[in-house]
Amino acid sequence: MNAKVGVVVPVYNTEKFIAGCIESILAQTYGNFRLILVDDASPDDAGAICDRYAKTDNRITVVHQKNLGVTRARANGVALASDCEYITFVDSDDTITPDALALLTSRMTAETDI
Repeated sequence: MNAKVGVVVPVYNTEKFIAGCIESILAQTYGNFRLILVDDASPDDAGAICDRYAKTDNRITVVHQKNLGVTRARANGVALASDCEYITFVDSDDTITPDALALLTSRMTAETDI
């Protein structure tokens, strides 16, 4: 399977963690993904860090919105992932293992009901 996966990350006040989060997603063994970073008017430098990463990798999209909360940030990220067959979420203060997307997509079949 080589389905495109949208990885949506709501970003708010995680300047100390966002680089590690982004790095863990970029290090995936499964490469067919789009990383959507939704800056929810973060008061720290997290949004600027996201912008710097977006300049280095065309799979990254950054959206800056007024502070609407994590639910709206996720929803706006999902709306931007319309070119993706699957969508997953990662919190901006978390990291994922290099095989996370590969494991997720390896379980997807026509018979999967999740």
